Formats: sequence, structure tokens, C-alpha cells
Amino acid sequence: MSKRILVVEDEEDNRKILRDLLTNAGFEMIEAEDGEKGVAAAIRERPDLILMDMQLPVLDGYEATRRIKARPELKSVPIIAVTSYALRGDENKVIAAGCDGYVPKPFSPRALLAKIKQLLP
Repeated sequence: MSKRILVVEDEEDNRKILRDLLTNAGFEMIEAEDGEKGVAAAIRERPDLILMDMQLPVLDGYEATRRIKARPELKSVPIIAVTSYALRGDENKVIAAGCDGYVPKPFSPRALLAKIKQLLP
């Protein structure tokens, strides 16, 4: 059975890139286009891993991550921040919010897949 990855990303072009990358790598992808829908999808779908944009409408990725990690049944699901925030201190900020990894945009497909494989149970 393939691993299921929830992608929380508001930009359709970015979701398409990730859809192509993840499906070609053998993963099943679940999509949400804002933080609120991402939290709901995480609760409903119980993914194996989450790729979280930090700059999202409705509910930003920091708060969405905190809400997901606050749920006992989702606390162990790895969350990777995939964000265009790449300033000094941003990685510490996403880790403090509960993310387990950080990949800056634009990302290298190889680097993102390596991070996913590192964190998948």
C-alpha cells in the first residue's frame, strides 16, 4: 500500500508540480488549498506525512501545524514546511510551530523526496 501525503498549498501550479512529483514517486496525494481545509483533511484522512505551505489563506501554516500536532491521533504525523520563507530564523520558526522538517521554495525535487523518505515511518 502506498504512503499517503497531504499537501496543504494554496497555489494550483505548486500543487500540480507536487502532484506530478509525488505520484511518479509512488505516493498517494491528498490536497487542501488552505490551512483550515488542511486541518480538516488531516483529521479525516490520517495521512502518513504532510507537506505544509506556511503562507496560506484562512489559517496560516503555523497555526494549522499547531492544531494538527495538538491532536493526539495526529501528533506523530511528520509535517514538512515547504515555504518561500527562507530568511534566517525561519527554519527555527517552523520547527517551533511543530514542523519536523523544512524545505525552502523553490525546492529541488530530489531534496524534497529525500526529506520525505527520511521522515516517513
